[in-house]
Amino acid sequence: MSKYDKINLWGDLCPNLPKKVTLTPFALESGENFAAVLVLPGGGYGFCSEQEGDPVAAWFNSMGISAFVLDYSVAPSKYPQALNDARRAMQYIRAHAKEFNIDPNRVGVIGFSAGGHLAASLSNLHAEGNEDVQDELEKVNARPDLCILSYPVISWGEFAHLGSQENLLGENPTPSLVDKTSLEKVVNALTPPTFLWHTAEDDAVPVENSYLYAMALQKVKIPHELHVYPDGAHGVGLGTIDYRRDSHYSQWRHSCEQWLFKCGF
Repeated sequence: MSKYDKINLWGDLCPNLPKKVTLTPFALESGENFAAVLVLPGGGYGFCSEQEGDPVAAWFNSMGISAFVLDYSVAPSKYPQALNDARRAMQYIRAHAKEFNIDPNRVGVIGFSAGGHLAASLSNLHAEGNEDVQDELEKVNARPDLCILSYPVISWGEFAHLGSQENLLGENPTPSLVDKTSLEKVVNALTPPTFLWHTAEDDAVPVENSYLYAMALQKVKIPHELHVYPDGAHGVGLGTIDYRRDSHYSQWRHSCEQWLFKCGF
């Protein structure tokens, strides 16, 4: 594994962004045609969590999968900037697949918490172009080949994480924007196969978010796998934080590895 320098994803194309959006490659070098995963940390659309970034990339590398960590736009930036960032990252990875020894037809996405909302947004709204940018990269397919959602924010209904909603949509979003970004409502036939996991006692992002998304996937027959563990607080990442209780929910990694293998990653 080699951690490359951070890539300024927009360069001079979006000079007014509050912060620089960067993509950090963790690309495997001893071989070719590796699968890859775009990593979207959580943070309530207010920041990007470090524990759900580089350590997650290292875990994928240990499985023989390259990874790319995106430090995407957060508040005060509003929708759709973070989605534009994720689309751009996916397009960049595919456009530079040969440089990074990657198979452009095996590029997935993983998101944690609000990063899960962004990963699910990319999975369902990937075809929405960025009207402010018209270049060759914008023409590259941004649809992930698979999606992994870790205790994701999904819905703005009864089980919403209101902090994420306000950071992403502002204080008074229109009903149409709320519906469009309540992702259980936009699952469709092109949504990629999805692995979900959550803890039942998550009191920040209720487990019902994962249930709602899984039911939406089932309705349109999208292949998916859902794991719910009885114990564990929100934001446990790889499952190595709470050493007293991680022996159970940390099994999500093993289950996810098996699922990735089944999916050809």
